Amino acid sequence: MTLRNFILLALFAGLNISGCGTRQAPEITDCPNIIYILADDLGYGDLGCYGQEKFATPHLDELAMQGVRFTRHYSGSTVCAPARSVLMTGMHTGHTPIRGNREVNPEGQSPLPASAFTLSEMLQSAGYVTGAFGKWGLGFPGSEGDPLNQGFDTFFGYNCQRYAHRYYPEYLWENDSKVYLEGNDWSETISYAPDLIQEKCIQFIRQNKDSTFFAYVPIVIPHAELIVPDDEVFRSYLGRYPEVPYTGRPGADYGPGLVIPMYCSQEFPRATFASMVHRIDAYVGEIMATLYELGIAKNTVVIFSSDNGPHKEGGADPHFFNSSGGLRGVKRDLYEGGVRVPMIVSWPDHIKGGRTSAHISAFWDVLPTMAELAGIEPPACDGISFLPELSGGEQAKHEFLYWEFHEQGGKQAVLVEDWKAVRLQVGTEAEGALELYNLASDPKEEHNVAGEHPERVMEIERIMKEARTPSEHFNFGRPGISGK
Repeated sequence: MTLRNFILLALFAGLNISGCGTRQAPEITDCPNIIYILADDLGYGDLGCYGQEKFATPHLDELAMQGVRFTRHYSGSTVCAPARSVLMTGMHTGHTPIRGNREVNPEGQSPLPASAFTLSEMLQSAGYVTGAFGKWGLGFPGSEGDPLNQGFDTFFGYNCQRYAHRYYPEYLWENDSKVYLEGNDWSETISYAPDLIQEKCIQFIRQNKDSTFFAYVPIVIPHAELIVPDDEVFRSYLGRYPEVPYTGRPGADYGPGLVIPMYCSQEFPRATFASMVHRIDAYVGEIMATLYELGIAKNTVVIFSSDNGPHKEGGADPHFFNSSGGLRGVKRDLYEGGVRVPMIVSWPDHIKGGRTSAHISAFWDVLPTMAELAGIEPPACDGISFLPELSGGEQAKHEFLYWEFHEQGGKQAVLVEDWKAVRLQVGTEAEGALELYNLASDPKEEHNVAGEHPERVMEIERIMKEARTPSEHFNFGRPGISGK
């Protein structure tokens, strides 16, 4: 434990942590283990249990049958870094420190500040052994945002989301050290990083089966680039779909001169995408099989979700697969298809399985939910625990959900029950009028009814102004708290 985390633990003790054990007594397992699995750019409609018809996801469908499938769950944002910042801090994009993708050279992204208190720090302080396996994207190695400085005992994977565009990297990070992958040198395709990350995740579960643990599993697929090993799984999808080959830009393909942030060419993008989702499903199946083998499945909460809507980079075709599940928009949109994501929660013998919930929830609810699972008080945040919805108790509801996005001219969105409002080109001379949709009668957001509901428009415009605090870097191009 770092000095910073020790200090935070001491400060957090004032929030009445009773917790589920201590580092001195790891055998105490009164509270459940928690595994949070986060796919990357997986759409609302990309799972069989959410309507996918062009490929199967049997393990995730089984997870839904064991637990609760949420139909109105929302990401924290519509791209990677801010979605993860919301998840970690329990604060929506009007308050969370990282509200957009900001790159750092040579490797990494703008870091979470030392003042941030993450769900991993909260669980670590309550006695959980914590591990992260996959893509981080919230602080370059050694920064205050490094996962080791944000409550994780161990980390294995990509620190940098830009480097995670490549599935055959030269190296991955294990804690504060580079682990070079056999055969890979940024030109060869020998060691497939997602498989190696999965191995480390399974190893962590096995090593901590007698402890109370939290495993954060931000899987890097099916984010572009589109590539998988040429194995039986991939070959089983060849010929299933009509293909539209994708040609990457110069420097995109493996070999001398490869440019890391690009996406490789792919002759069979549809078969590749389907086999990537197949791989996610297999990873989840392996995690569940390991829990049952070790006899700890009934003491482990498993949550599965995605960081935002489906992407269309690198040859991906969300229209062909109906990846948005019939909703409007994809990644980088604040319409439903960009921010509504699957969420499945399983806890055998503790929550009734085979249920579907239309409760409106979001990434910022995960932190207080985990606090309640751990028997501790959460820090101040924007979230509401959805544990009552899982257990059949009386569930509190949000007054509203709020998003802001700092690309493509700036965007804001608000959800109040079934009323969804979107504003484009925020803070520019071309700022658009508020668009208003009634999701109950218009789930595809096809009919803007703002002109018919002026009072509702005024209410949501007020929320958009009041829901956010100024930020040094994320203010739709306006001066921030530092005057920049």
